[in-house]
Amino acid sequence: MVRLIALTSLLVLSIPIAFLIYADDPYTIPSAGSGRNLSKQCAQVDPLRPTVKNDKLEDMERILASDGFRNQSIKYLSHAVQIETQSYDDMGKIGDDKRWDTMFTFAKYLQDTFPSVHKALNLETVNVHGLIYTWEGSDASLKPTLLMAHQDVVPVPDSTVDAWTHPPFSGFYDGKYIWGRGSSDCKNQLIAIMEAIELLVSADFSPKRTVVLSFGFDEEISGREGAGRLAPFLHDRYGDDGIAAIVDEGANFEKVWGTVFAKPGVGEKGYTDITVTVRMPGGHSSIPSDHTSIGVISELITMIEANPFSMRLDEENPYLGQLHCGAEHAPDFPSKLKRLLSHRSRKSKARTCKAKSDHLALEAAKAGPAIKYLMQTSQAVDVIGGGVKVNALPERTSAIINHRINIGETPKDAAKHVEHFAKMVAEKYNLTLHAYDGVKEAPLSISLSMSDTTLDVAPVTPTNVDKETAYKILSGTTRALYGEDLVVTPAIMTGNTDTR
Repeated sequence: MVRLIALTSLLVLSIPIAFLIYADDPYTIPSAGSGRNLSKQCAQVDPLRPTVKNDKLEDMERILASDGFRNQSIKYLSHAVQIETQSYDDMGKIGDDKRWDTMFTFAKYLQDTFPSVHKALNLETVNVHGLIYTWEGSDASLKPTLLMAHQDVVPVPDSTVDAWTHPPFSGFYDGKYIWGRGSSDCKNQLIAIMEAIELLVSADFSPKRTVVLSFGFDEEISGREGAGRLAPFLHDRYGDDGIAAIVDEGANFEKVWGTVFAKPGVGEKGYTDITVTVRMPGGHSSIPSDHTSIGVISELITMIEANPFSMRLDEENPYLGQLHCGAEHAPDFPSKLKRLLSHRSRKSKARTCKAKSDHLALEAAKAGPAIKYLMQTSQAVDVIGGGVKVNALPERTSAIINHRINIGETPKDAAKHVEHFAKMVAEKYNLTLHAYDGVKEAPLSISLSMSDTTLDVAPVTPTNVDKETAYKILSGTTRALYGEDLVVTPAIMTGNTDTR
């Protein structure tokens, strides 16, 4: 089992991983992995290697290091990218909308490419295109490990194809990167899982713990038909807390501060979409009102964008763990960050006072947006619509604002944020504000509503390594594969998955 998780994180370039623990089922590992170089905040686990004696398994180290293996992995992922498994926001019912049918092609590709997997594992389909593979373990008392990925990719508008350096579904390999939708989100992880198990089956390896693979097909549109159906299917089979651990897409490898970090994601931001609808009188554009619904909602959007959420690095935020790891193990960790980190550790009250600026977060955020939004609730106006004719005043205009909720905050905080500015605009233009009250729309009003996919911040996976946790297994195995110079650190990513 250790080997399986290790290979899953290794194959096909760099594989993003999230690691969410759902149970206290301990993993049994050799006592040699007891942990050395233990620091106060960022203990590093000893490299953990299999104790099973198997000539074929031991020969796998040579296989993984070979050019032949690398070239084969590139080919597998390249061909997977060429299958256009796009999921659109307006997808119809499965069976009615032919755009779903490309998933059949992808499933057939997996079957043809990984014959040993399909021979050794039991394959079941859920809601036509959801794929469940079960590799039965020898010890039924152990809860299964669940490996996840999704088959679908974000669509590519036809009008943007010419802007690509290489076509978005070419799977072109330029000697360093594989180009195309899904090459990093997340057919790479799916192919890595399949390739890992294909090799393990070929090496006559049998897991002690059951391994379940769950591949959704609409993660990019919130996963309702894919993971949304796969989850209850697995729950019916294994029950409450029936899964030991989940490995899904998430954070990545990163070279920073003179050190390479492996960053399993151990948490996930919250999520909500807030729809703003402005209803105002129509009329002819030759005798317009001073402000149309488009103008009013534009003013509201401008106010919201001019007032971003505060930067805050909560004690539960996994990125704080990476800062500690950097301070303790990275030679080029900035001295100012180290001072702020040390000061924060001594001043426990300062880190809970939201009225004060979080200087540690502000300094860390200078690294760029990818770091900034690990510590800040994001807000992005992504969809807007209003007006139907050039000479008719728009009676209705709406916009959807996407939020990814920071650790330590809630979707309600985002709702109040939008409501605060909507109230100001409503009063200015003598409009009634309906804020999350069930009234979707009314004449002369601004209405606010939250999406059904609203999510609280996910619970953070325990990362202690003084116990035999799954995080410890992953850490030790990763260091065994990549070397002891690698630092394993807790992490979080700015987006969301269908791991929920």
